Amino acid sequence: MKFFALPLLLVGFLAAGQSNAAAGSSHLLCYYDGSSFAREGLSKLTLSELEPALQFCTHLVYGYAGINPSSNKLVSTNEKLDLDLGSSLFRSVTGLKKKYPALKVLLGVGFDKDVAEEDSSKYLTLLESSNARIPFINSAHSLVKTYGFDGLDLGWQFPKNKPKKVHSGIGSFWKGFKKIFTGDHIVDEKAEEHKEEFTALVRELRNAFRPDGYLLGVSVLPNVNSSLFYDVPALINNLDFVNLHAYDFQTPVRNPEVADYPNPIYELNERNPEFNINYQVQYWLNNHAPAAKINVGIPTFGRVWKLTKDSGLTGLPPVADADNVGPAGLQTQTAGFYSWPEVCAKLPNQANQHLKGADGPLRKVGDPTKRFGSYAYRSADDKGENGLWVGYEDPDTAAIKAAFVKSRGLGGVALVDLSFDDFRGSCTGGEKYPILRAIKFGL
Repeated sequence: MKFFALPLLLVGFLAAGQSNAAAGSSHLLCYYDGSSFAREGLSKLTLSELEPALQFCTHLVYGYAGINPSSNKLVSTNEKLDLDLGSSLFRSVTGLKKKYPALKVLLGVGFDKDVAEEDSSKYLTLLESSNARIPFINSAHSLVKTYGFDGLDLGWQFPKNKPKKVHSGIGSFWKGFKKIFTGDHIVDEKAEEHKEEFTALVRELRNAFRPDGYLLGVSVLPNVNSSLFYDVPALINNLDFVNLHAYDFQTPVRNPEVADYPNPIYELNERNPEFNINYQVQYWLNNHAPAAKINVGIPTFGRVWKLTKDSGLTGLPPVADADNVGPAGLQTQTAGFYSWPEVCAKLPNQANQHLKGADGPLRKVGDPTKRFGSYAYRSADDKGENGLWVGYEDPDTAAIKAAFVKSRGLGGVALVDLSFDDFRGSCTGGEKYPILRAIKFGL
């Protein structure tokens, strides 16, 4: 017995070492919205408060930069707040690598933060002209090099899918299935051209970045159709990673009359089959994207609907007869949106257990199936008021998604955004960044 114990013990240690090595190789990209530096009150995230997160992140994506439509150059979207170039926050952020030398710091481009006029299509206009792409590429290279970034993460603003209704009848379901890609409306008449042009832009950026070894990634934004705008086989060899921001499939802005799971892992009954993480991941795998290059986006926030008397009492989604966006949270001050600390404060706790009306706790409903996510709700009262429904991410659901990523052999997770995690530890007895920690340990 003793003779065999030592070899078996060594095998166990070797297996554990391989497991740890595999876990350590997973990417954990952490987004940090620079505008959170200028928020007021408890939602303000400073660099000193950011630092505890960096022991868990392999990459930090600082945001955001956008396109100047008159020059086609890449510029900071925070210049009006005098954050980046005025007070050198760019350098302060990249300077964190001195303390965390393994950390890669990327500049996030576009996303939904580079907001312009409603009729603006500057991201598409830039693609359509090779002459316009040149100043963009040159300025991008200059920004990265001047401020010490390790590369770019392109969150290109392609047109989003039109909202689709949640059907209850099986016939309606098959009707929706046949319109899986474009829905009831064409989102971009020139989608095929824009797909080819975006492929050219990525190839040209890669060529510009290659001598310096800069990283280049692409983020597929929520509700942007990969089949319309991304030539996966042609793109993937010029990218270091792809972040699939597979969340916000249902939101109170897009779906004001029906409250439903915003970020399910798997397909829900009688829903559009593409509105889940698994479908989005499988699409890229089926089109020859290496699993190791795919990162799954996990949000740190919830979406909030206002319920009416006609919404019923059970809260079981899809909840019909919702009334648009719920009221803004105390910290983030954005209608229809709660950060994780704002959600947590509304779940049953000692501080709210005896409160009523708009201050009363929500009823939490977990997800024993580990497929769709958690939600919490409060039915409308007799006057039709104070009804809320929140679909959200918490440490438990984030860990489940990290386990999904690991089980599929994917590259890792893209966490969106550190400023909406509980970075003060207000809900966890002082433990900061609980969602980030859950993801890290889940990987």
